[in-house]
Amino acid sequence: MIAGKRFECDLAEVCWRELRVHVRRDALVTVAPHLDLVSVARAVAADDTGQVEGWIVAGQVAKPTAAELKKWESALDTPFLMLIVQPYILIQVV
Repeated sequence: MIAGKRFECDLAEVCWRELRVHVRRDALVTVAPHLDLVSVARAVAADDTGQVEGWIVAGQVAKPTAAELKKWESALDTPFLMLIVQPYILIQVV
């Protein structure tokens, strides 16, 4: 449960302008809006392969698409929730 509390404390709201630098190192992972970002972070940190693969197959956890990146680049103030789970930065549009 300590990791869960850490993630809850580390949850931040940032805009695309602050996240875009991480595209170059391919670190961003989008999380569907209906999923709980802290729960996804816990599963990634725990290496819960079954759960994470399920979300990936369902298209609920993915790398940003070219269309998403283009859309966010044209609206740099788009707000996101963000959690860092090394080496990834999990993001969710607010």
